[in-house]
Amino acid sequence: MYFLALATDYDGTLAHGGVVSEQTLTALCRLKDTGRRLILVTGRELDDLQSVFRDVAVFDRVVAENGALLFDPGSGSERVLAEPPPALFIERLQARRLEPLSIGRVIVATREPGEKLVLDVIRELGLELQIIFNKGAVMVLPAGVNKATGLAAALEDLGLSPHNVVGVGDAENDHAFMSACGASAAVANALPTLKAEADHVLAASHGAGVEELIERMIADDSTLVPARHGIVVGTAADGRDVVLEPHRGGVLIAGTSGVGKSTLATALTEQMAERGFEFCVFDPEGDYDELRDAVTIGDAETAPQTDEALKLLEKLDTNVVINTQSFTMSERPAYFARLLPQIASVRARTGRPHWLIIDEAHHLLPANRGDFAGVLPETLPTVVLITVHPEAVAPAVLETVETVIAVGEHAERVIGAVCDAVGRPRPAGVPVPGPDEAVVLRMRGDGGPRVMKVAEPRQKHRRHTLKYAEGRLGEDRSFYFRGPDGRLNLRAHNLMLFVELADGVDDETWEYHRRAHDYSAWFRDAIKDEALAREAAEIEADETLDARASRERIAAAVRRRYTVPAEGAER
Repeated sequence: MYFLALATDYDGTLAHGGVVSEQTLTALCRLKDTGRRLILVTGRELDDLQSVFRDVAVFDRVVAENGALLFDPGSGSERVLAEPPPALFIERLQARRLEPLSIGRVIVATREPGEKLVLDVIRELGLELQIIFNKGAVMVLPAGVNKATGLAAALEDLGLSPHNVVGVGDAENDHAFMSACGASAAVANALPTLKAEADHVLAASHGAGVEELIERMIADDSTLVPARHGIVVGTAADGRDVVLEPHRGGVLIAGTSGVGKSTLATALTEQMAERGFEFCVFDPEGDYDELRDAVTIGDAETAPQTDEALKLLEKLDTNVVINTQSFTMSERPAYFARLLPQIASVRARTGRPHWLIIDEAHHLLPANRGDFAGVLPETLPTVVLITVHPEAVAPAVLETVETVIAVGEHAERVIGAVCDAVGRPRPAGVPVPGPDEAVVLRMRGDGGPRVMKVAEPRQKHRRHTLKYAEGRLGEDRSFYFRGPDGRLNLRAHNLMLFVELADGVDDETWEYHRRAHDYSAWFRDAIKDEALAREAAEIEADETLDARASRERIAAAVRRRYTVPAEGAER
């Protein structure tokens, strides 16, 4: 279920001649029984609405007076959303015998051609008021107040995002709120201009059209999701965008260290934030601490609190990074297994976060844990998994993946590992991507693997030089100088301490770790700096260097990257 609410106009849409049929009312009740919310968005004054529509209580919220009044039928509470009309304005209209004239909490209403007289009075008094039309009706409201602003207030009350709402209407004043919804539909009797802008034009008119829309929502609301919900992940060779769709299966971004996985994830979060899609990032290694448009909880020393995470996720327009760096490797899966069902519950109720990004997925969802099948929902739409080792991710999780994005020259190996894990035949002819490219495979589609140019972020995905240089990495990510017989146990929890300890250990200990290629392995796996790892590997393999020379060269490589201003190496 992707769309969690229906927002509908009243006159000309839900009602015909001011009356809602029993069939339409039954359809509304059926939709509500699915757990979805109902929001009525009307230009009518509340008292007038209640006099003609006795079943208003079927709605969770009513936006009346064209966006100026919010009503909760459950509690009977009202909230005025704008300033009432100036008394002098009303007096002038009455003095000039404007008929008909209706005055609500905020709205002032008449009919055409009364707008000419209204406009004259607005000019005479120098007021900041606007005129909105509705098939012959004329509504006067404060500037900036319309059905869209009223709907926004209703959604804030309900904790819903407009992306998860379908809006339906028929007239001029419905443009604003319908364009604010995740999907829009026009009944058959709608104005041509409204039909031209709507995502869907219904075959039936008035309430029957709303019934038609409700049936589609109940049967399969993914058919209503417009293309604009897709997040562009890259560009194919034919110039078309490759998009990730939030109502479909999960996404796996995989490849070796240093090939651009997290850089791509950063580009995706930028698009999500720009378009109002909320995201939550699980960050086991502190790589997203500086991500724009997001609040980070937890760090290398402090564990993220579950209550704090859930409170942030409940808030509208809030993106969250959950840093689990302080947990040991063995603690992370258990923490994630406890938190994931609670996040799934929030999303089932609110539709948010729209996207869940799980970095180092093999840490949080490892294949050697068998309990994830009972924790995971049936499907994991909108989940982006990022990993170096797809074969080490729980098979139950990989089964939910719809799209595989293999980054780096070993794309064929990555795709093969995923296919093997889920029991799918390996595709033939996997291309080798070039720089700034990746291979995309739709796991349930007919097309084979294809190359795309990956989307680039505007912000740099930093390698967090300060964190690695001077911070405190966890025990499982620290370097230990132990020597050939394990006589030592010197822990380097950051790069600067590594350099200091390296300068003090004996040659035998230094050479022991050098011959085992432990330095390059640590730089690659714990520091996630592929360039530093490659340079260290070359030094480790150079038989012409003695202990002192190799020590100095590795120390120099570290200092060059982490003790001078730098953008940081990208992943």
